[in-house]
Amino acid sequence: MTKSIIKGIGHYVPENVVTNDDLSKLMTTNVEWITERTGIKERRHRKNRNDSEETTAYLGFKASQKALEMAQLNAKNIDYIIFATLSPDYYFPGCGVLLQEMLGCDTIGALDVRNQCSGFVYAMSVANAFIKSNTYKNILVVGAEIHSFGLDFSDQGRGVSVIFGDGAGAVVLSAADEATSGDILSVNMHSEGKYADELCTKFPGSKFGWSDRMRAEPENVTDAEVYPIMNGNFVFKHAVTRFPETMTEALNKAGKTMEDLDMFIPHQANLRIAQFVQQKMGLPEEKIFNNIQKYGNTTAASIPIALSEAIQQGKIKRGDLVLLSAFGSGFTWGSVLFEY
Repeated sequence: MTKSIIKGIGHYVPENVVTNDDLSKLMTTNVEWITERTGIKERRHRKNRNDSEETTAYLGFKASQKALEMAQLNAKNIDYIIFATLSPDYYFPGCGVLLQEMLGCDTIGALDVRNQCSGFVYAMSVANAFIKSNTYKNILVVGAEIHSFGLDFSDQGRGVSVIFGDGAGAVVLSAADEATSGDILSVNMHSEGKYADELCTKFPGSKFGWSDRMRAEPENVTDAEVYPIMNGNFVFKHAVTRFPETMTEALNKAGKTMEDLDMFIPHQANLRIAQFVQQKMGLPEEKIFNNIQKYGNTTAASIPIALSEAIQQGKIKRGDLVLLSAFGSGFTWGSVLFEY
C-alpha cells in the first residue's frame, strides 16, 4: 500500500515584527491585556499594508521554496498544488495558480481550500487521499495568510486585530512504498455551519448585496460588515469541546493512545485554548508545541509554521507520532495523525 510521507517542509514570515506595545499606540490596549487574553507577545505584518508584491501567494512561494529544498525536489517534480488561505491575492482566481506560475511548475492542477483555521488540516487530508489512491506522487500543500491588510486597527476592532498575523508554511507530501518509514495514519474533518455568523467576514459576500450598496450608499456600510467579527467566548467554548473530540477520533482510528503521542501541534488560535486542551487531555509540556507568542494567529498558516519550527528545533524526529488538530470559522475542525 502506498504511504503518504512528509518529504520536505518550510515556513516564511515577513521581517516586520509588530509588538503588543506597537498596537497600544494604535488603539486603547496594553501589553498585559493582550498577553493575558491570547498569550501573544508579537506577530509579523508585511511592512506596507498596501504592498502589491509581498502577497499571500508570495509568502506561500517563499515557504514552498524551503520545503522543496528540504525534499531535494524542484518545481517540475510537483504533480499538484493545494493552497489553503482565507486572504487570497484576488477575490478570484485563487492563490494556487499564482503559486504554480511563481514556482515555474508544469501545467499541473491547483486546488484552493477556503476552510480558514482548519484549511491546512483539510488540505493535508485531501492530499493524503490523492496520494494513497495513486493519483499523484508529490503534492505541495501550502497554508498562507496576509491578515494585516484587512484588520480594523481601532478600538472597535481591537478584540480581533490584536490576534492575527501574517505568514506561510508549506509541506511536500510524497508517495512512498511500504519499506519507507513514516505515513499518515488517520484523518478526520467536520463542520457545523449553523454557527457561521459567530466568526466571519461578510465583505464581499454575495449574501449582502455589496455591489449595489457600495455604489449607492457607501456611508451606510458599517465596519462590522467589512472587517472580521468574532464572538470570542462562544468560539472558545466550542473550540475546547471540539479539539478533544477530533484528537480522540484520530488516535482511535489508528489504534493509538494519547500516551503513544510524541507531539501535538494545535492550530495557534489562542494560547489559553491550547493550554485548556493540553490540561484536559493530560499532555505533558514537552508533547505540545506552541509558537503563537511570536506569530499570533496565522490561520491556515499556523499549523505548518509550527510544524516547520518544531522539526527545525529537533522537537520532532523521524519516527515520531505527531497529531495536528484545528478548529475555526465555519465552524470547521479536524485532525491529521502521522508518523514523521
